[in-house]
Amino acid sequence: MGWSKAMPERPVVAVAGATGAVGREMLKVLEQRSFPAARVVALASARSAGKRIPFAGGELTVEEMTPRSFEGVDIALFSAGASVSKEFREAVTGAGAVMIDNSSAFRMEADVPLVVPEVNPSDVEWHSGVIANPNCSTIQMVVALKPLHDIAPIKRVVVATYQAASGAGQAAMDELYSQTGDFLRGQEIHIHEFAHRIAFNCIPHIDVFLEDGSTKEEWKMVVETQKIMGAPDLAVHATCVRVPVLRCHSEAIDVEFHGPISLEQARAALAAAPGVTVLDDPENKTYPMPAMLEGTDDTYVGRLRVDTTVPHGLSMWVVADQLRKGAALNAVQIAEALLPA
Repeated sequence: MGWSKAMPERPVVAVAGATGAVGREMLKVLEQRSFPAARVVALASARSAGKRIPFAGGELTVEEMTPRSFEGVDIALFSAGASVSKEFREAVTGAGAVMIDNSSAFRMEADVPLVVPEVNPSDVEWHSGVIANPNCSTIQMVVALKPLHDIAPIKRVVVATYQAASGAGQAAMDELYSQTGDFLRGQEIHIHEFAHRIAFNCIPHIDVFLEDGSTKEEWKMVVETQKIMGAPDLAVHATCVRVPVLRCHSEAIDVEFHGPISLEQARAALAAAPGVTVLDDPENKTYPMPAMLEGTDDTYVGRLRVDTTVPHGLSMWVVADQLRKGAALNAVQIAEALLPA
């Protein structure tokens, strides 16, 4: 089943969850990329209704999100949590709007494209009203893998993530701030958003644990990578760790290929790839670091080197802003892909 409604040149855009960290970033990205919206509507829960948030040199007044909010809307950018996305799916699509959803609600549904525009832009074409934004850690990994996969098909990926507090939302970022201050002042640490203290700590636990001992975050990286890259047999093994960084996820990625690929080929392919910046000059201590890349749009790759433990292996270090490419920017890029050519 496809989608028959034509997208206008200047669509009406709703941002659902507009007061959250990702929702606010979506509004920033829409403004910064001069998205040709006829109108932008900020939606949130009843308790946020009436708040004013900056947009395009002025302000938007937040409206309470109800099923009727989507009448006259063409594109609905959702970052309000999986349960809210599921609750409003029929209201959005029934109103003729396309839902671009940042939650995990629909990512693995067979009729829902899971899209990273640098990797699988054509998948946008077969949506039936809903397009899913992948997990933030998956997005930056596949952006870096795609140009290499085009040279030599990938056999196996082993990845360890170093994920920022921003991946758990604004309250989690606030908790990192407050815990850091409390720790330095020698005061009691209060834990609400994470399983353990996040300040001056690393927590190898993101989302719930599954029967096989992995976490749901790690499972997402496996199945989402396979779906996005159209490679159901691609082996992916992930260990996901929350670290005391405000924004930008980092990943140490080991890639094993089916055939030979030289370091020079890999570097050239990454340098030429859309949305990728290579920062790789160890002699001058140049490599991607989260503290230096907040607010940026690209996926940054460094520490490129040969992995001699497998026949055709490379290792790399990948950093991207979780709120930008890992969420808001990717969603807006999907919206751009929906615009008439």
